[in-house]
Amino acid sequence: MITVSNLSLQFGGSTLFKDVDLLFTPGNCYGVIGANGAGKSTFLKILSGELEPTTGSVTIPKDLRMSVLKQDHFEFDEYTVQETVIMGNKRLYEVMQEKDALYAKEDFTEEDGNKASELEAEFAELNGWEAESDAAKLIQGLGLDESIMYSTMGSLSGNEKVKVLLAQALFGNPDIILMDEPTNHLDIDAIAWLEDFLAEYFGSVIVVSHDRHFLNNVCTHIVDIDYNKIKMYVGNYEFWYESSQLIQRMIKQQNKKNEEKIKELQMFIQRFSANKSKSKQATSRRKLLDKLTVEEMPASSRRYPFIGFDMEREAGKDILQVTGLSKTVDGVKVLDDVSFTVGKGDKIAFLGESEIAITTLFKIIMGEMEPDEGSYKWGSTITTSYFPIDSDHFFAGCTMTILDWIRQYSNDVTETYLRGFLGRMLFSGDDIFKPVNVLSGGEKVRCMFSRMMLFQSNCLVLDRPTNHLDLESITAVNNGLRDFKGNVLFASHDHEIVQTVANRIIEINQKGCFDKLGTYEEYIEWRKGQNIGTFTL
Repeated sequence: MITVSNLSLQFGGSTLFKDVDLLFTPGNCYGVIGANGAGKSTFLKILSGELEPTTGSVTIPKDLRMSVLKQDHFEFDEYTVQETVIMGNKRLYEVMQEKDALYAKEDFTEEDGNKASELEAEFAELNGWEAESDAAKLIQGLGLDESIMYSTMGSLSGNEKVKVLLAQALFGNPDIILMDEPTNHLDIDAIAWLEDFLAEYFGSVIVVSHDRHFLNNVCTHIVDIDYNKIKMYVGNYEFWYESSQLIQRMIKQQNKKNEEKIKELQMFIQRFSANKSKSKQATSRRKLLDKLTVEEMPASSRRYPFIGFDMEREAGKDILQVTGLSKTVDGVKVLDDVSFTVGKGDKIAFLGESEIAITTLFKIIMGEMEPDEGSYKWGSTITTSYFPIDSDHFFAGCTMTILDWIRQYSNDVTETYLRGFLGRMLFSGDDIFKPVNVLSGGEKVRCMFSRMMLFQSNCLVLDRPTNHLDLESITAVNNGLRDFKGNVLFASHDHEIVQTVANRIIEINQKGCFDKLGTYEEYIEWRKGQNIGTFTL
Protein backbone atom coordinates (compact mmCIF):
# COMPACT_ATOMS: atom_id res chain seq x y z
CA MET A 1 0.00 0.00 0.00
CA ILE A 2 1.19 3.49 -0.91
CA THR A 3 -0.43 6.58 0.61
CA VAL A 4 0.17 9.91 -1.13
CA SER A 5 -0.85 12.93 0.98
CA ASN A 6 -1.01 16.61 0.02
CA LEU A 7 1.73 16.13 -2.58
CA SER A 8 3.03 18.98 -4.73
CA LEU A 9 6.09 19.59 -6.87
CA GLN A 10 7.49 22.84 -8.21
CA PHE A 11 10.24 23.33 -10.78
CA GLY A 12 11.75 26.78 -11.29
CA GLY A 13 8.72 28.55 -9.88
CA SER A 14 6.15 26.62 -11.95
CA THR A 15 3.93 23.96 -10.39
CA LEU A 16 3.96 20.53 -12.00
CA PHE A 17 1.18 19.19 -9.77
CA LYS A 18 -0.31 20.02 -6.37
CA ASP A 19 -2.79 18.85 -3.68
CA VAL A 20 -2.39 15.20 -4.66
CA ASP A 21 -4.04 12.63 -2.40
CA LEU A 22 -4.01 9.01 -3.62
CA LEU A 23 -4.07 5.48 -2.26
CA PHE A 24 -2.47 2.57 -4.16
CA THR A 25 -3.59 -0.85 -2.88
CA PRO A 26 -2.37 -4.44 -3.46
CA GLY A 27 -3.79 -6.50 -6.31
CA ASN A 28 -4.31 -3.52 -8.61
CA CYS A 29 -2.41 -2.18 -11.61
CA TYR A 30 -2.35 1.59 -12.06
CA GLY A 31 -1.59 3.14 -15.46
CA VAL A 32 -0.16 6.66 -15.23
CA ILE A 33 -1.12 8.83 -18.21
CA GLY A 34 -0.72 12.48 -19.15
CA ALA A 35 0.51 14.75 -21.90
CA ASN A 36 4.23 14.94 -22.68
CA GLY A 37 5.86 17.02 -19.94
CA ALA A 38 2.96 16.57 -17.50
CA GLY A 39 5.24 14.82 -14.99
CA LYS A 40 4.53 11.08 -15.35
CA SER A 41 8.11 9.88 -14.93
CA THR A 42 8.72 12.55 -12.28
CA PHE A 43 5.75 11.24 -10.28
CA LEU A 44 7.22 7.73 -10.37
CA LYS A 45 10.55 9.11 -9.10
CA ILE A 46 8.75 10.71 -6.15
CA LEU A 47 7.00 7.44 -5.33
CA SER A 48 10.33 5.57 -5.45
CA GLY A 49 12.04 8.12 -3.19
CA GLU A 50 14.48 9.20 -5.88
CA LEU A 51 13.00 12.70 -5.86
CA GLU A 52 11.70 14.78 -2.94
CA PRO A 53 8.34 16.56 -3.35
CA THR A 54 7.99 20.26 -2.59
CA THR A 55 5.23 19.54 -0.08
CA GLY A 56 3.40 16.48 1.20
CA SER A 57 4.50 12.90 1.70
CA VAL A 58 4.57 9.37 0.31
CA THR A 59 4.02 6.72 2.99
CA ILE A 60 4.95 3.07 2.43
CA PRO A 61 4.94 0.49 5.26
CA LYS A 62 8.52 -0.48 6.16
CA ASP A 63 7.89 -4.19 5.68
CA LEU A 64 6.97 -3.73 2.00
CA ARG A 65 9.61 -4.09 -0.71
CA MET A 66 9.54 -1.83 -3.76
CA SER A 67 11.13 -2.68 -7.10
CA VAL A 68 11.82 -0.14 -9.86
CA LEU A 69 12.50 -0.85 -13.54
CA LYS A 70 15.97 0.59 -14.18
CA GLN A 71 16.42 2.97 -17.11
CA ASP A 72 20.26 2.97 -17.29
CA HIS A 73 21.10 0.10 -19.64
CA PHE A 74 24.82 0.31 -18.84
CA GLU A 75 24.62 0.31 -15.02
CA PHE A 76 25.20 -3.43 -14.66
CA ASP A 77 27.60 -4.09 -17.56
CA GLU A 78 30.26 -5.63 -15.28
CA TYR A 79 27.85 -8.12 -13.68
CA THR A 80 26.49 -11.40 -14.99
CA VAL A 81 22.87 -11.70 -16.06
CA GLN A 82 22.14 -13.91 -13.05
CA GLU A 83 23.65 -11.39 -10.63
CA THR A 84 21.78 -8.53 -12.27
CA VAL A 85 18.40 -10.25 -11.98
CA ILE A 86 18.95 -11.27 -8.34
CA MET A 87 19.92 -7.67 -7.52
CA GLY A 88 16.22 -6.99 -7.94
CA ASN A 89 15.98 -8.15 -4.31
CA LYS A 90 18.66 -5.91 -2.86
CA ARG A 91 18.73 -7.53 0.59
CA LEU A 92 18.97 -11.05 -0.82
CA TYR A 93 21.91 -10.06 -2.99
CA GLU A 94 23.64 -8.43 -0.02
CA VAL A 95 23.19 -11.60 2.05
CA MET A 96 24.65 -13.71 -0.75
CA GLN A 97 27.67 -11.41 -1.01
CA GLU A 98 28.24 -11.46 2.76
CA LYS A 99 27.97 -15.25 2.87
CA ASP A 100 30.45 -15.71 0.03
CA ALA A 101 32.91 -13.30 1.68
CA LEU A 102 32.70 -15.14 5.01
CA TYR A 103 33.18 -18.61 3.52
CA ALA A 104 36.14 -17.34 1.49
CA LYS A 105 38.03 -16.31 4.63
CA GLU A 106 41.07 -18.42 5.50
CA ASP A 107 40.85 -17.65 9.24
CA PHE A 108 37.18 -18.56 9.76
CA THR A 109 36.41 -17.79 13.43
CA GLU A 110 33.62 -18.87 15.76
CA GLU A 111 32.18 -15.37 15.45
CA ASP A 112 32.21 -15.79 11.67
CA GLY A 113 30.37 -19.09 12.12
CA ASN A 114 27.63 -17.43 14.18
CA LYS A 115 27.31 -14.67 11.60
CA ALA A 116 27.16 -17.22 8.79
CA SER A 117 24.40 -19.09 10.61
CA GLU A 118 22.35 -15.89 10.88
CA LEU A 119 22.91 -15.14 7.22
CA GLU A 120 21.89 -18.66 6.19
CA ALA A 121 18.63 -18.29 8.11
CA GLU A 122 17.89 -14.97 6.46
CA PHE A 123 18.93 -16.41 3.10
CA ALA A 124 16.37 -19.21 3.46
CA GLU A 125 13.70 -16.79 4.63
CA LEU A 126 14.28 -14.69 1.49
CA ASN A 127 13.86 -17.82 -0.72
CA GLY A 128 17.54 -17.69 -1.56
CA TRP A 129 17.70 -21.39 -2.44
CA GLU A 130 15.23 -20.79 -5.27
CA ALA A 131 16.83 -17.51 -6.40
CA GLU A 132 18.82 -18.89 -9.33
CA SER A 133 15.96 -21.00 -10.68
CA ASP A 134 13.49 -18.13 -10.21
CA ALA A 135 15.82 -15.80 -12.11
CA ALA A 136 16.15 -18.35 -14.91
CA LYS A 137 12.35 -18.70 -15.17
CA LEU A 138 11.95 -14.95 -15.60
CA ILE A 139 14.67 -14.86 -18.26
CA GLN A 140 13.07 -17.72 -20.16
CA GLY A 141 9.59 -16.22 -19.81
CA LEU A 142 10.82 -13.07 -21.50
CA GLY A 143 12.14 -15.12 -24.42
CA LEU A 144 15.87 -15.28 -23.61
CA ASP A 145 17.87 -18.49 -23.50
CA GLU A 146 18.93 -19.74 -20.07
CA SER A 147 22.48 -20.06 -21.42
CA ILE A 148 23.00 -16.29 -21.06
CA MET A 149 22.71 -16.43 -17.25
CA TYR A 150 26.50 -16.36 -16.81
CA SER A 151 27.18 -13.86 -19.61
CA THR A 152 28.05 -10.32 -18.59
CA MET A 153 25.47 -7.63 -19.21
CA GLY A 154 28.03 -5.71 -21.26
CA SER A 155 28.08 -8.50 -23.85
CA LEU A 156 24.31 -8.35 -24.50
CA SER A 157 22.41 -6.47 -27.18
CA GLY A 158 20.22 -3.51 -26.25
CA ASN A 159 17.00 -5.53 -26.51
CA GLU A 160 18.44 -8.31 -24.35
CA LYS A 161 19.44 -5.80 -21.68
CA VAL A 162 15.90 -4.40 -21.65
CA LYS A 163 14.54 -7.87 -20.90
CA VAL A 164 17.10 -8.59 -18.17
CA LEU A 165 16.33 -5.29 -16.41
CA LEU A 166 12.63 -6.11 -16.62
CA ALA A 167 13.34 -9.52 -15.06
CA GLN A 168 15.25 -7.69 -12.32
CA ALA A 169 12.22 -5.51 -11.55
CA LEU A 170 9.95 -8.56 -11.31
CA PHE A 171 12.34 -10.78 -9.36
CA GLY A 172 11.60 -12.03 -5.87
CA ASN A 173 7.90 -11.11 -5.60
CA PRO A 174 8.25 -7.44 -4.63
CA ASP A 175 5.22 -5.89 -2.96
CA ILE A 176 5.29 -2.83 -5.22
CA ILE A 177 6.55 -2.56 -8.81
CA LEU A 178 7.17 0.78 -10.55
CA MET A 179 7.77 0.66 -14.31
CA ASP A 180 8.36 3.43 -16.83
CA GLU A 181 7.60 2.30 -20.43
CA PRO A 182 8.22 -1.44 -19.79
CA THR A 183 7.12 -2.58 -23.27
CA ASN A 184 9.62 -0.46 -25.21
CA HIS A 185 11.74 -2.71 -27.48
CA LEU A 186 9.97 -5.89 -26.33
CA ASP A 187 8.83 -8.45 -28.90
CA ILE A 188 5.18 -9.48 -28.96
CA ASP A 189 5.77 -12.75 -27.09
CA ALA A 190 7.57 -10.97 -24.24
CA ILE A 191 4.79 -8.37 -23.98
CA ALA A 192 2.15 -11.13 -23.84
CA TRP A 193 4.15 -12.91 -21.12
CA LEU A 194 4.45 -9.66 -19.11
CA GLU A 195 0.71 -9.04 -19.41
CA ASP A 196 -0.02 -12.53 -18.07
CA PHE A 197 2.50 -12.07 -15.24
CA LEU A 198 0.94 -8.79 -14.13
CA ALA A 199 -2.63 -10.11 -14.47
CA GLU A 200 -1.89 -12.65 -11.73
CA TYR A 201 0.40 -10.44 -9.64
CA PHE A 202 -0.60 -9.99 -5.98
CA GLY A 203 1.06 -6.64 -5.26
CA SER A 204 0.66 -3.06 -6.47
CA VAL A 205 1.87 -2.18 -9.97
CA ILE A 206 2.26 1.44 -11.10
CA VAL A 207 3.22 1.83 -14.75
CA VAL A 208 3.80 4.68 -17.19
CA SER A 209 3.14 3.61 -20.78
CA HIS A 210 2.12 4.96 -24.17
CA ASP A 211 1.04 1.45 -25.21
CA ARG A 212 -2.76 1.60 -25.12
CA HIS A 213 -3.15 -2.14 -25.76
CA PHE A 214 -0.92 -2.90 -22.78
CA LEU A 215 -2.77 -0.42 -20.54
CA ASN A 216 -6.09 -1.96 -21.57
CA ASN A 217 -4.93 -5.48 -20.80
CA VAL A 218 -3.32 -4.93 -17.41
CA CYS A 219 -4.79 -1.85 -15.72
CA THR A 220 -7.54 -1.80 -13.11
CA HIS A 221 -7.13 1.97 -12.61
CA ILE A 222 -5.93 4.99 -14.59
CA VAL A 223 -3.97 7.75 -12.82
CA ASP A 224 -4.41 10.88 -14.91
CA ILE A 225 -2.04 13.87 -14.65
CA ASP A 226 -3.96 16.79 -16.09
CA TYR A 227 -3.75 20.54 -15.44
CA ASN A 228 -1.60 20.30 -12.31
CA LYS A 229 -3.81 17.65 -10.73
CA ILE A 230 -3.39 13.90 -10.38
CA LYS A 231 -6.63 11.96 -10.19
CA MET A 232 -7.34 8.25 -10.06
CA TYR A 233 -10.15 6.54 -11.98
CA VAL A 234 -11.46 2.98 -12.06
CA GLY A 235 -11.02 1.03 -15.30
CA ASN A 236 -8.49 0.58 -18.08
CA TYR A 237 -7.38 3.16 -20.65
CA GLU A 238 -10.19 2.46 -23.12
CA PHE A 239 -12.80 2.98 -20.40
CA TRP A 240 -11.10 6.19 -19.25
CA TYR A 241 -10.88 7.53 -22.82
CA GLU A 242 -14.44 6.75 -23.88
CA SER A 243 -15.97 7.90 -20.61
CA SER A 244 -13.99 11.17 -20.61
CA GLN A 245 -15.14 11.84 -24.19
CA LEU A 246 -18.74 11.08 -23.19
CA ILE A 247 -18.54 13.43 -20.19
CA GLN A 248 -17.06 16.18 -22.35
CA ARG A 249 -19.90 15.88 -24.88
CA MET A 250 -22.46 16.06 -22.08
CA ILE A 251 -20.83 19.12 -20.54
CA LYS A 252 -21.29 20.87 -23.89
CA GLN A 253 -24.96 19.90 -23.96
CA GLN A 254 -25.99 21.90 -20.93
CA ASN A 255 -29.68 21.77 -21.84
CA LYS A 256 -29.80 18.00 -21.47
CA LYS A 257 -31.71 16.80 -18.41
CA ASN A 258 -29.63 15.38 -15.57
CA GLU A 259 -31.74 12.22 -15.48
CA GLU A 260 -30.97 11.50 -19.15
CA LYS A 261 -27.26 12.08 -18.57
CA ILE A 262 -27.18 9.72 -15.62
CA LYS A 263 -29.07 7.01 -17.53
CA GLU A 264 -26.65 7.18 -20.49
CA LEU A 265 -23.62 7.07 -18.19
CA GLN A 266 -24.99 4.10 -16.26
CA MET A 267 -25.61 2.19 -19.51
CA PHE A 268 -22.06 2.99 -20.55
CA ILE A 269 -20.64 1.67 -17.25
CA GLN A 270 -22.67 -1.54 -17.56
CA ARG A 271 -21.38 -2.14 -21.10
CA PHE A 272 -17.77 -1.86 -19.98
CA SER A 273 -18.36 -4.01 -16.90
CA ALA A 274 -19.06 -6.94 -19.23
CA ASN A 275 -15.96 -6.27 -21.35
CA LYS A 276 -13.66 -9.26 -21.78
CA SER A 277 -10.05 -9.14 -20.57
CA LYS A 278 -7.55 -11.16 -18.52
CA SER A 279 -9.24 -13.25 -15.86
CA LYS A 280 -7.99 -11.67 -12.64
CA GLN A 281 -7.94 -8.09 -13.89
CA ALA A 282 -11.33 -8.48 -15.56
CA THR A 283 -12.93 -9.78 -12.35
CA SER A 284 -11.34 -7.00 -10.29
CA ARG A 285 -12.36 -4.35 -12.81
CA ARG A 286 -15.95 -5.60 -13.01
CA LYS A 287 -16.32 -5.36 -9.24
CA LEU A 288 -14.94 -1.82 -9.25
CA LEU A 289 -17.08 -0.68 -12.17
CA ASP A 290 -20.21 -2.16 -10.63
CA LYS A 291 -19.70 0.16 -7.65
CA LEU A 292 -18.85 3.20 -9.77
CA THR A 293 -21.11 6.23 -9.49
CA VAL A 294 -21.62 8.89 -12.13
CA GLU A 295 -19.81 11.48 -9.99
CA GLU A 296 -16.63 9.36 -10.12
CA MET A 297 -16.43 9.42 -13.93
CA PRO A 298 -13.48 11.33 -15.46
CA ALA A 299 -14.02 14.84 -16.84
CA SER A 300 -10.72 15.53 -18.60
CA SER A 301 -9.65 18.87 -20.02
CA ARG A 302 -7.38 17.01 -22.46
CA ARG A 303 -7.22 18.38 -26.02
CA TYR A 304 -6.89 16.10 -29.03
CA PRO A 305 -5.48 17.25 -32.38
CA PHE A 306 -7.66 16.63 -35.41
CA ILE A 307 -6.01 14.25 -37.84
CA GLY A 308 -8.10 13.37 -40.87
CA PHE A 309 -7.14 12.65 -44.48
CA ASP A 310 -9.16 13.56 -47.56
CA MET A 311 -8.38 12.43 -51.13
CA GLU A 312 -8.29 14.91 -54.00
CA ARG A 313 -8.98 11.99 -56.38
CA GLU A 314 -9.88 8.36 -55.87
CA ALA A 315 -7.26 5.74 -56.69
CA GLY A 316 -7.64 3.50 -59.72
CA LYS A 317 -7.23 -0.26 -59.80
CA ASP A 318 -3.41 -0.31 -59.90
CA ILE A 319 -1.76 0.91 -56.70
CA LEU A 320 1.81 -0.43 -56.34
CA GLN A 321 3.78 -3.36 -57.75
CA VAL A 322 7.05 -4.31 -55.98
CA THR A 323 9.21 -6.96 -57.69
CA GLY A 324 12.36 -8.62 -56.35
CA LEU A 325 13.70 -5.71 -54.29
CA SER A 326 17.09 -6.32 -52.66
CA LYS A 327 19.28 -3.86 -50.79
CA THR A 328 22.46 -4.00 -48.71
CA VAL A 329 23.03 -1.28 -46.09
CA ASP A 330 26.42 -0.93 -44.36
CA GLY A 331 27.44 -4.42 -45.48
CA VAL A 332 24.21 -6.06 -44.24
CA LYS A 333 21.58 -7.33 -46.68
CA VAL A 334 18.38 -5.89 -45.21
CA LEU A 335 16.07 -6.64 -48.16
CA ASP A 336 16.32 -9.88 -50.09
CA ASP A 337 14.04 -10.46 -53.10
CA VAL A 338 11.01 -8.70 -51.61
CA SER A 339 7.91 -8.79 -53.82
CA PHE A 340 4.28 -7.82 -53.23
CA THR A 341 1.33 -6.13 -54.93
CA VAL A 342 -0.81 -3.50 -53.23
CA GLY A 343 -4.51 -3.70 -54.07
CA LYS A 344 -7.12 -0.97 -53.86
CA GLY A 345 -8.22 -0.44 -50.24
CA ASP A 346 -5.23 -2.27 -48.74
CA LYS A 347 -3.96 -0.92 -45.45
CA ILE A 348 -0.73 -2.82 -44.90
CA ALA A 349 1.30 -2.94 -41.67
CA PHE A 350 4.94 -3.84 -42.25
CA LEU A 351 6.59 -5.78 -39.43
CA GLY A 352 9.99 -7.39 -38.93
CA GLU A 353 13.08 -8.02 -36.89
CA SER A 354 14.85 -5.02 -38.44
CA GLU A 355 13.52 -1.47 -38.41
CA ILE A 356 16.23 -0.61 -40.95
CA ALA A 357 14.77 -3.10 -43.43
CA ILE A 358 11.33 -1.50 -43.37
CA THR A 359 12.71 2.05 -43.44
CA THR A 360 14.87 1.07 -46.42
CA LEU A 361 11.85 -0.39 -48.23
CA PHE A 362 9.86 2.80 -47.67
CA LYS A 363 12.76 4.99 -48.85
CA ILE A 364 13.05 2.94 -52.04
CA ILE A 365 9.36 3.07 -52.98
CA MET A 366 9.31 6.80 -52.19
CA GLY A 367 12.27 7.41 -54.49
CA GLU A 368 14.75 8.41 -51.80
CA MET A 369 17.01 5.39 -52.28
CA GLU A 370 17.91 3.11 -55.20
CA PRO A 371 17.58 -0.69 -54.82
CA ASP A 372 20.50 -2.98 -55.60
CA GLU A 373 18.13 -5.26 -57.49
CA GLY A 374 14.45 -5.31 -58.40
CA SER A 375 11.90 -2.66 -59.25
CA TYR A 376 8.69 -0.96 -58.15
CA LYS A 377 5.90 0.80 -60.03
CA TRP A 378 3.15 3.08 -58.74
CA GLY A 379 -0.21 3.20 -60.53
CA SER A 380 -0.84 6.20 -62.79
CA THR A 381 -3.66 7.52 -60.56
CA ILE A 382 -1.69 7.31 -57.31
CA THR A 383 -0.57 10.33 -55.31
CA THR A 384 1.48 9.73 -52.17
CA SER A 385 2.24 11.42 -48.87
CA TYR A 386 5.25 10.20 -46.88
CA PHE A 387 5.94 10.40 -43.16
CA PRO A 388 9.64 9.43 -42.78
CA ILE A 389 11.04 8.00 -39.55
CA ASP A 390 13.45 10.97 -39.38
CA SER A 391 11.98 14.33 -40.38
CA ASP A 392 14.71 16.56 -38.94
CA HIS A 393 15.81 17.72 -42.40
CA PHE A 394 12.44 19.48 -42.76
CA PHE A 395 13.21 21.67 -39.73
CA ALA A 396 16.99 21.85 -39.10
CA GLY A 397 18.33 25.34 -39.69
CA CYS A 398 14.90 26.59 -40.78
CA THR A 399 13.90 29.85 -39.09
CA MET A 400 10.45 30.07 -40.69
CA THR A 401 7.50 30.31 -38.35
CA ILE A 402 5.03 27.43 -38.17
CA LEU A 403 2.58 29.59 -40.14
CA ASP A 404 5.04 30.24 -42.99
CA TRP A 405 6.32 26.66 -42.95
CA ILE A 406 2.85 25.15 -43.43
CA ARG A 407 1.95 27.84 -46.03
CA GLN A 408 4.46 26.16 -48.41
CA TYR A 409 2.20 23.13 -48.70
CA SER A 410 -1.24 24.75 -48.84
CA ASN A 411 -3.32 25.78 -51.84
CA ASP A 412 -5.14 28.30 -49.63
CA VAL A 413 -2.39 30.55 -48.24
CA THR A 414 -4.62 33.03 -46.39
CA GLU A 415 -3.80 33.49 -42.72
CA THR A 416 -7.44 32.96 -41.72
CA TYR A 417 -7.55 29.48 -43.29
CA LEU A 418 -4.11 28.46 -42.02
CA ARG A 419 -4.86 29.68 -38.48
CA GLY A 420 -8.00 27.56 -38.41
CA PHE A 421 -6.16 24.56 -39.79
CA LEU A 422 -3.27 24.86 -37.32
CA GLY A 423 -5.69 25.46 -34.46
CA ARG A 424 -7.15 22.00 -34.99
CA MET A 425 -3.59 20.68 -34.69
CA LEU A 426 -3.26 22.46 -31.30
CA PHE A 427 -1.15 25.35 -32.61
CA SER A 428 -3.09 28.38 -31.40
CA GLY A 429 -2.48 32.04 -30.59
CA ASP A 430 1.17 33.06 -30.80
CA ASP A 431 2.25 29.41 -31.15
CA ILE A 432 2.00 29.77 -34.93
CA PHE A 433 4.85 32.30 -34.89
CA LYS A 434 7.36 29.95 -33.25
CA PRO A 435 10.37 29.13 -35.48
CA VAL A 436 10.14 25.50 -36.59
CA ASN A 437 13.78 24.77 -35.72
CA VAL A 438 13.01 25.10 -31.98
CA LEU A 439 9.93 22.86 -31.90
CA SER A 440 9.73 19.79 -29.66
CA GLY A 441 9.62 16.30 -31.14
CA GLY A 442 5.86 16.10 -30.70
CA GLU A 443 5.28 19.53 -32.29
CA LYS A 444 7.37 18.55 -35.31
CA VAL A 445 5.30 15.39 -35.73
CA ARG A 446 2.09 17.45 -35.68
CA CYS A 447 3.59 19.74 -38.34
CA MET A 448 4.41 16.72 -40.50
CA PHE A 449 0.86 15.41 -40.18
CA SER A 450 -0.46 18.86 -41.10
CA ARG A 451 1.69 18.76 -44.22
CA MET A 452 0.41 15.29 -45.15
CA MET A 453 -3.22 16.29 -44.75
CA LEU A 454 -2.80 19.31 -47.04
CA PHE A 455 -1.51 17.10 -49.87
CA GLN A 456 -4.84 15.20 -50.03
CA SER A 457 -3.10 12.11 -51.41
CA ASN A 458 -4.82 8.78 -51.98
CA CYS A 459 -1.94 6.68 -50.61
CA LEU A 460 -0.17 7.32 -47.29
CA VAL A 461 3.25 5.89 -46.40
CA LEU A 462 4.16 6.24 -42.71
CA ASP A 463 7.30 5.03 -40.94
CA ARG A 464 6.60 4.85 -37.17
CA PRO A 465 4.61 8.08 -37.04
CA THR A 466 3.73 7.98 -33.32
CA ASN A 467 7.29 8.35 -32.02
CA HIS A 468 7.42 11.42 -29.70
CA LEU A 469 3.61 11.62 -29.39
CA ASP A 470 1.49 11.58 -26.25
CA LEU A 471 -1.55 9.30 -25.89
CA GLU A 472 -3.95 11.99 -27.11
CA SER A 473 -2.07 12.51 -30.37
CA ILE A 474 -1.56 8.75 -30.83
CA THR A 475 -5.32 8.27 -30.48
CA ALA A 476 -5.93 11.01 -33.07
CA VAL A 477 -3.49 9.39 -35.51
CA ASN A 478 -5.18 6.03 -34.95
CA ASN A 479 -8.62 7.48 -35.70
CA GLY A 480 -7.39 9.34 -38.78
CA LEU A 481 -5.72 6.32 -40.37
CA ARG A 482 -8.62 4.03 -39.49
CA ASP A 483 -11.17 6.34 -41.14
CA PHE A 484 -9.09 7.11 -44.26
CA LYS A 485 -10.68 5.66 -47.42
CA GLY A 486 -7.46 5.30 -49.43
CA ASN A 487 -4.40 3.06 -49.15
CA VAL A 488 -2.02 3.06 -46.19
CA LEU A 489 1.44 1.46 -46.00
CA PHE A 490 2.85 1.85 -42.52
CA ALA A 491 5.05 0.62 -39.70
CA SER A 492 4.20 1.34 -36.08
CA HIS A 493 5.21 0.34 -32.55
CA ASP A 494 1.61 0.82 -31.43
CA HIS A 495 -0.30 -2.47 -31.13
CA GLU A 496 -3.70 -0.75 -31.20
CA ILE A 497 -2.95 1.16 -34.40
CA VAL A 498 -1.73 -1.97 -36.19
CA GLN A 499 -4.76 -3.95 -34.98
CA THR A 500 -7.42 -1.35 -35.84
CA VAL A 501 -5.96 0.10 -39.07
CA ALA A 502 -4.33 -2.80 -40.97
CA ASN A 503 -6.32 -5.27 -43.04
CA ARG A 504 -3.13 -6.96 -44.25
CA ILE A 505 0.23 -7.76 -42.66
CA ILE A 506 3.60 -8.09 -44.41
CA GLU A 507 6.48 -9.30 -42.24
CA ILE A 508 10.01 -8.99 -43.57
CA ASN A 509 12.74 -11.00 -41.86
CA GLN A 510 15.72 -13.24 -42.61
CA LYS A 511 13.42 -16.18 -43.40
CA GLY A 512 11.60 -14.29 -46.13
CA CYS A 513 8.58 -12.09 -46.72
CA PHE A 514 5.33 -13.26 -45.10
CA ASP A 515 2.16 -11.71 -46.50
CA LYS A 516 -1.25 -12.39 -44.92
CA LEU A 517 -4.68 -10.83 -45.24
CA GLY A 518 -6.41 -10.11 -41.94
CA THR A 519 -5.88 -8.22 -38.72
CA TYR A 520 -2.71 -8.07 -36.64
CA GLU A 521 -4.06 -10.39 -33.96
CA GLU A 522 -5.17 -12.89 -36.61
CA TYR A 523 -1.63 -12.75 -37.98
CA ILE A 524 -0.16 -13.39 -34.53
CA GLU A 525 -2.34 -16.51 -34.19
CA TRP A 526 -1.29 -17.72 -37.64
CA ARG A 527 2.43 -17.23 -37.07
CA LYS A 528 2.38 -19.15 -33.76
CA GLY A 529 2.24 -22.36 -35.76
CA GLN A 530 4.76 -21.31 -38.41
CA ASN A 531 8.01 -21.31 -36.37
CA ILE A 532 8.96 -17.94 -37.82
CA GLY A 533 10.59 -16.51 -34.69
CA THR A 534 9.90 -13.38 -32.67
CA PHE A 535 9.60 -9.79 -33.86
CA THR A 536 8.96 -6.37 -32.45
CA LEU A 537 6.50 -3.79 -33.66
